[in-house]
Amino acid sequence: MPEATPPDAGPRTRVLVLSTTAFTLLFAVWLMLGVLGVKVRDELHLTPAEFDWLLATAILAGSLPRLHFGIWADRYGGRLVLTLLLLGCAAPTALLGWATTYPELLACAALFGVAGNAFTAGISWVSAWYPQRNKGTALGVFGAGNVGAAVTKFLGPVILATVPAAGLFGGLIPGGWRFVPVAYAVLLVAMAAAVWFLSPTPDRCPGRGRTTRELLAPIRHARVWRFSLYYVVVFGAYVALAAYLPRYYVDVYGLPLADAGYLTALFIFPASLLRPLGGWLSDRYGPRAVTYTVFVTMAAALAVVSAVDPGPWGFTALMVVVGCGMGVGKASVFKYVPDYFPRDVGAVGGLVGMLGALGGFVLPPAFGALGRATGSPQAAFLALLGLTLVSLGWLHLAVRRLTAAARPAPVAA
Repeated sequence: MPEATPPDAGPRTRVLVLSTTAFTLLFAVWLMLGVLGVKVRDELHLTPAEFDWLLATAILAGSLPRLHFGIWADRYGGRLVLTLLLLGCAAPTALLGWATTYPELLACAALFGVAGNAFTAGISWVSAWYPQRNKGTALGVFGAGNVGAAVTKFLGPVILATVPAAGLFGGLIPGGWRFVPVAYAVLLVAMAAAVWFLSPTPDRCPGRGRTTRELLAPIRHARVWRFSLYYVVVFGAYVALAAYLPRYYVDVYGLPLADAGYLTALFIFPASLLRPLGGWLSDRYGPRAVTYTVFVTMAAALAVVSAVDPGPWGFTALMVVVGCGMGVGKASVFKYVPDYFPRDVGAVGGLVGMLGALGGFVLPPAFGALGRATGSPQAAFLALLGLTLVSLGWLHLAVRRLTAAARPAPVAA
């Protein structure tokens, strides 16, 4: 069936700019406890277990409903879903600034953590507005919004240094770490207004008029689960390493925590900002070739790290290589979704995104447990190497099957 005539560049560019900005803000809100958590823990005297569950609550709230948000965006349009998500997260985000007990913290984390589901809503929205030939690049630009994870890391210390601990206007607006969620809440409301009033109308809703059974039908395909495994490798492992590497630098190389954070950032930034490049490469060469190259490159770097200790600078260089692979791979994996399921980007992208995010939740404690069980922190990289090789092997088998199916049958004599 021929592709529908693409909308003018102006409207679809507005969708891309608004969705990417909203996703960056919502991603920053989703992961803000990763930076503010230490201040929260110290002020409210949380135990290590309480602190871990607080972080886990926000992560899970932004992971488990991703499939639903993707379907809703397909059915009702990304404009409506993102606007409601921005408004819905504003109140619990602001209330975090006044939370004084652990149950209040947990309730706020469970509610503002829903912000993490912006990814699948935005993927569906952007995909609905862009023609097939440009989807990879557009989705890559949108996905770069996960650099929002670093927003609180850089702005938090500045705010803590400039806003009085007693707050503003006689304490009406809280100070210290509590000012950050209140400021985010104001930005969420402003962003909701921008999305609603500046987006082109009418919106595109590829799932409108279809039953939930029809929308969920594609997830029965084995390739959807294969794409999900790929995304665990390039996104779930990215989230896990972002949390694991600072401790690795401190424990293995004896570096100060500040230096460990800076070296970890050398891994984080290419893993986030190269996503548009990955989308462009996938549009030009196809997601299969790009993903293949990503897995081979990652496996080579991880094999070296698993086998020898290259020293802190050699280790950092190899982690930058892994980060570049993940940044490109996150886009190439998601380019598969509209290629194979152009009418079901919300549902399929929702499942792939959900499992990838859950990988980011499961892998960090798994890495720690492996290190403790083997007595070697490098065991985490060996496990990630194994996961990468399994994905590469599955991709290779799929390519061979497709090649064999495309080969013309021999002509009978």
